[in-house]
Amino acid sequence: MPAGKDHGNNGPNGNGGRPASTPNSQKGKVRTKEATKRQSMLNTHKLAPFKYDMNEILSNTQMDEAKSSAFLATLIAKASRLSTKEAKEFVRGFMDSGDLTKDECDKINRLMDKYSKYR
Repeated sequence: MPAGKDHGNNGPNGNGGRPASTPNSQKGKVRTKEATKRQSMLNTHKLAPFKYDMNEILSNTQMDEAKSSAFLATLIAKASRLSTKEAKEFVRGFMDSGDLTKDECDKINRLMDKYSKYR
């Protein structure tokens, strides 16, 4: 073996000349959440009174019982998980198809505004 050659470890710490790393070096890093814009969403703590008021509105519409039940479930899901804006667009689609009148659409939108909060 020639003098001065170090076979096998290529550096003082034996890792190919890379700086020594400590195990679990990721523990010291703090992950920060990326801020998302606050949106108006249905307040899930007031879900029962919202359903009651919605059922009153839907009972006075020309929509049949099965369709109104599915409509209400989808409306609650969109308003509580996505935003009330998405839910209002969903209601507008039913108004455009003729299942709801403009007055009923406005009542539902006002009700969503009443039972919503920013989160």
